Amino acid sequence: MIPREDNMNRQRKRRRVARFLLLLFFLLLGGVALAGLKPSQSTLSLPLTAPKDELAPVPVIASVTAKETKIKVLIDAGHGGKDPGAVGNDGKMEKDYTLSMAKKVYELLKKDPQYEPKLTRQDDVFVELEERAEIANEWNAAVFISIHGNTYSDPSVSGTETYYRYDNSKALAESIHKHVVETLKFRNRAVREGHLRVLTFSSVPSTLVEIGYLTNPKEEARMLSEDGQARAAQAIVDGIRQYVAGLE
Repeated sequence: MIPREDNMNRQRKRRRVARFLLLLFFLLLGGVALAGLKPSQSTLSLPLTAPKDELAPVPVIASVTAKETKIKVLIDAGHGGKDPGAVGNDGKMEKDYTLSMAKKVYELLKKDPQYEPKLTRQDDVFVELEERAEIANEWNAAVFISIHGNTYSDPSVSGTETYYRYDNSKALAESIHKHVVETLKFRNRAVREGHLRVLTFSSVPSTLVEIGYLTNPKEEARMLSEDGQARAAQAIVDGIRQYVAGLE
């Protein structure tokens, strides 16, 4: 028969062992759970929701690259061939003046890598008005400009006037007109809407500029001079550049 005191000691010892084993069990269980966490995480820092970068894609900023497409400018020398246009005070023909001017504008734009200029005619040939507009449409020109010199029975009439047909061409006409008037100092005869065939058949931004009156002796002398043509050509190019800058 085991004494009562020894029996109680054994019971206490069993209870301590049982508590120890229970504690060890919970410790092992907690260790397994913690083992599944990433090294940088702890139970205190676990997020309640998914990280921000997992909720929505990070926006990608596109890199800015240089323009690959050049700005197409179609330059039309008014008249030509069988159509002489106006005959000036000194007997010079408008078709020769417009071709000289168109070539100067072409050369200026050719020097600028941003532009791709093209002429409707390069010598003394006749091109139908509809065909000039068709070239602009098929080539998908950004700018179509037709260059002219004006005429009137009264030699005292003078000035620069510029035409457009549709609203998509008004800003172009205004920009070129402004620069030509400021450069040559001819009378400002305004920008006007005109039902001119070369503009009516064009679906791209188009304008026709009457730089001055060849029948006015003073204006004709300036228009036919090398200095006058160089300045007028530069004014047209400046007007085109200002118009294009407004589109960006």
